[in-house]
Amino acid sequence: MTSTIEKGEKNQVKLTITVDAETFQKAVRDAYLKNRGSIMVPGFRKGKAPRHIIEQMYGKEVFYGDAAEAVYFDAYQEAVREHELEPVDYPSIDVVSMDDNGFVFTATVDLKPEVELGEYKGIEIEKNVYEVQESQIDEDIERARERLARFEEVEREIVNGDEANIDYLGTVDGVPFEGGEAKAYPLTIGSGQFIPGFEEQLVGMKAGEEKDINVTFPEEYHAEDLKGKDAVFHVKVNTVREKQLPEIDDEFVKDISDECDTLDEYRANVRQRLEKDAADRAKNEFDNDLLTKVVENANVDIPNGMIEREIDVLVQDMERSLQYQGLSLDMFMKYTNSKMEDIRERYRAEAGRRVKSQLVLEAIANAESIEVTEEDVEQNFKEIAESTQQDVEDIKSRLDADQMVYLRQDLRLEKAMDFLRENAVAIEVKKDSDEEQAAE
Repeated sequence: MTSTIEKGEKNQVKLTITVDAETFQKAVRDAYLKNRGSIMVPGFRKGKAPRHIIEQMYGKEVFYGDAAEAVYFDAYQEAVREHELEPVDYPSIDVVSMDDNGFVFTATVDLKPEVELGEYKGIEIEKNVYEVQESQIDEDIERARERLARFEEVEREIVNGDEANIDYLGTVDGVPFEGGEAKAYPLTIGSGQFIPGFEEQLVGMKAGEEKDINVTFPEEYHAEDLKGKDAVFHVKVNTVREKQLPEIDDEFVKDISDECDTLDEYRANVRQRLEKDAADRAKNEFDNDLLTKVVENANVDIPNGMIEREIDVLVQDMERSLQYQGLSLDMFMKYTNSKMEDIRERYRAEAGRRVKSQLVLEAIANAESIEVTEEDVEQNFKEIAESTQQDVEDIKSRLDADQMVYLRQDLRLEKAMDFLRENAVAIEVKKDSDEEQAAE
């Protein structure tokens, strides 16, 4: 195998690769042996026709396609290694010639672009310092209290916060619609589970009562045939249950915590957790702002193929997230009246930011001679094992060679980010995290 290289536009190269006659002819013979059983030739049993007879009938090139398919990838990979290239996308292959003299083809591919770093050390970035308020601790405890709530049946009118067990049948223009009927459905009044106006009209009803409720479906409703439509739900209330919340005292603490025995201990524990969350939040915001500034200071011409591959990753992440919610990507596109092109375009800017950030961090790691040591890898395995309660050796055994390469790449980027953080100038700004979160 021989190859030549020609530089194209931006970070693109064109390889002209020649597979020698001996290698190509062996691939042709292998293609014949593989395919002869499916080729019918008059006068011969299936699979028994000699190669030269088949070539006489169908042309000498009958096995060339399969032969080229069998050899091109290894030849391309060898050319990439020979010229020490870093492709970032799949190559575009064009056949130049295929004959007794061998197989010649071109492979046009985008390479990892060079990054022109701007200022990345000594950058001033505001670092938020969030102060945990007593009101946040109260809210956290109240959420725990809600988790221990019990519902007891009562004989009175429904009020906000009650759980009403209902039967209902919905119609539009007198015709029932799909998904508009249920029996013994438990609905917490004020939860916002149903379309606007439905739950409010249940307030004041009692067990055994029936009533028609008039509502209008929102214009952005997921079902296309119901958007903006007026509907009537005939509702029957089966039972009314009142929420009973436990007292906030030491007994309550023992029910919700294995670590604390008293309310004071539990409040201190909650404060400690919220302060850690606030510190993690501040660190993430600082890192994001710092990296954004460093990336803005750098110049890089990103091949479109890299962005398309990153969009693939984002779409796959979205698909997994939808599956956790019991939805498929096809269902989501149907509900939102969107197409795959719309989804990919929505992710394009984010994909560009992610790719550029990674390239810039790699460039910083190169500029500062940042490397990943065996100690770094071992420490990473220990942290994963501790957080997932697994054995280190079990985790290692599940990783193949390629995954280990990706792990080292990720650790190198993390070390580059550590370097940026250590060399930045943090300007602390105190903020009330309760107010900040409310604003968000």
